[in-house]
Amino acid sequence: MFRKILGFAVLAVVALVALKLAFGLVGFLWGLAWVLLKLALVGLVIYWVLTLVSPSTARKVRELIGGAPPHSTDI
Repeated sequence: MFRKILGFAVLAVVALVALKLAFGLVGFLWGLAWVLLKLALVGLVIYWVLTLVSPSTARKVRELIGGAPPHSTDI
């Protein structure tokens, strides 16, 4: 009887540790996703302001990040 109670107690402790680890990992990933989303939003706002202020510079930035679009003579 005592052995079964002790076994359930150990199982409960192991389950709590596993849940804490799993939810901690999910929380970390959730926080990382929010930070990346915020950084992407800041970059988007900066790009929009750059587009309004200097469209040619915004085009250069777009080509630097995404690569130059193909020319019609390249096809």
